[in-house]
Amino acid sequence: MGEIVRTRRLIADVEGNFPGLTLEVGRRLQLNDVVVVEWTANYGDGRLYRNVTIGELQNGKAARVTDYWGEPTDTPEWRRPMTDKLDMPGDGIWPDAEHLGHH
Repeated sequence: MGEIVRTRRLIADVEGNFPGLTLEVGRRLQLNDVVVVEWTANYGDGRLYRNVTIGELQNGKAARVTDYWGEPTDTPEWRRPMTDKLDMPGDGIWPDAEHLGHH
């Protein structure tokens, strides 16, 4: 289970479907060209979802970003045209980016 949203425009389109969504940034750490950010998503349903983002920088700009979300969910039908499917491996360990299959 999982999904990949590939462009800034598609990220904005996905997030735009949650009018009550608020994000709160917590701790931020940087080591050389890697940035780690802890953050919380609040969809207005009374639950807070803790998340982590890892960003890889090149020339001071994000070259690759990976988000880890607090609770796995199935991709809703409306979002499927905006994402690529990412199947969770049986051992529960994601392969590195170079070994991910794209559908």
